[in-house]
Amino acid sequence: MFRHVVLFRVRDGVGATDVVAALKTLSGLGRHAGVVSWAVERSLDGRKGTIIAQDATFADAQSFGEWRSSDAHREATDQMARISDWWVADWEQPAT
Repeated sequence: MFRHVVLFRVRDGVGATDVVAALKTLSGLGRHAGVVSWAVERSLDGRKGTIIAQDATFADAQSFGEWRSSDAHREATDQMARISDWWVADWEQPAT
């Protein structure tokens, strides 16, 4: 298993329409071969601004690599770069 977790901090001044569009785009990325689980949510804690969390599990590192090089991922990356900064954590996790 391969885990991929991203926290997006939406920049101040970004409108609600852009946030909703980002949530929709990120949610759609979970429809890809090799995705075992996929969750995208807006954080309930707004003390540090608007945070979007993406939590994904892939079957293996190869599946992750294929997803990461997809056109859909590149387009989402471009969209998110316009409205946010982000932090990524990736790691291999033994299957349970």
